[in-house]
Amino acid sequence: MADGVWADLVGQDKAIAVLSAAAEDPRAMTHAWLFTGPPGSGRSVAARAFAAALQCENGGCGHCQACRTVLAGTHSDVREVVPEGLSISVSEMRALVQIAARWPSTGNWQIVIIADADRLTEGAANALLKAVEEPSDRTVFLLCAPSDHPDDVPVTIRSRCRLVPLRTPPAPAIADVLTNRDGIDPDTATWAASVCGGHVGRARRLARDPEARTRRDQALSLPLSLHGYTEVFQAADTLIGSAEAEAAAIAGTRDAAEREALATAMGAGGTGKGVASAQRGAKAAERELERRQRSRSTRNQRDALDRALVDLAGFYRDVLAARFAAPVPPTHPDRSQDAHQAAATWTPESTLRRLEAVLACRDAIDLNVKPRIAVEAMLTVLHHG
Repeated sequence: MADGVWADLVGQDKAIAVLSAAAEDPRAMTHAWLFTGPPGSGRSVAARAFAAALQCENGGCGHCQACRTVLAGTHSDVREVVPEGLSISVSEMRALVQIAARWPSTGNWQIVIIADADRLTEGAANALLKAVEEPSDRTVFLLCAPSDHPDDVPVTIRSRCRLVPLRTPPAPAIADVLTNRDGIDPDTATWAASVCGGHVGRARRLARDPEARTRRDQALSLPLSLHGYTEVFQAADTLIGSAEAEAAAIAGTRDAAEREALATAMGAGGTGKGVASAQRGAKAAERELERRQRSRSTRNQRDALDRALVDLAGFYRDVLAARFAAPVPPTHPDRSQDAHQAAATWTPESTLRRLEAVLACRDAIDLNVKPRIAVEAMLTVLHHG
């Protein structure tokens, strides 16, 4: 198991070796890096750990002030962009590029981490490109993007970055982290690691959150329960309602706190000459806050729904593997009985059509098709086969 700032990067020994060497040897260093890997592989974790190692005088000890502040997100020379909405805007990127051009104030480098570089708008990508083409001497850009859609990052930016590919962590490594670092009992850790699809965060959530386990069970119970159109529409209500409830739970207290903070900043409850003009100007700020909160809610709903769709896709993959007795580990070992039952009932062709319908639903939602329409279309195919 890795130590220091690399302790949370699971199953990525090759990447750790490359990044450690770059942090310790200036000749191995470059100004722009692109971390790619499947969901859950730890792209942003790797970028954050690398940033800490670059600021650390000991190559990433994990204990000094530089390491602690970078990992906590409070270092003055490390800025991380984590898009809460559907994209990263050009105005946000321009402001970040201006800050990145400054000389580091306390650390060795001025570092910018872009957690989801595939969400850059065209204008934001162009603003970033100029900075990557002509970086300051002590500025480093760390970009993260999924390996299944690397083309979402413009080739002009990709070609100027050093690539760091990450792999799906093996289940035993994930279980080891959950047990030894998070204090989860071994049986629960082993189960969560076996059904998370190599996603460390998902494994941790499944192990700790009963509601996450319930949502997974709801999604995986659908394939064998669609006996008619009544069940199809009920299933659509279940999937959409579950995603909306999860997004609302995430947003709840945060949205209220943001609205309260804005009201205070705009003079709510105050008196004096400047209060009236500040409150008149608050309307535009309130509308902007509402827009950002709606965008964040939409993103959270889509992410929650996508997790259910990924689980469904894994189930149909298990059905095909069972049908042909493929020597591969199942995606959902705790649902093996259901997968074998379906394999004995459905033809391989109908199973493949169902799998393609799930993947098509993911693509449709990514293209801004209304989730309910996309889900109902998918479930109709899952019912008919």
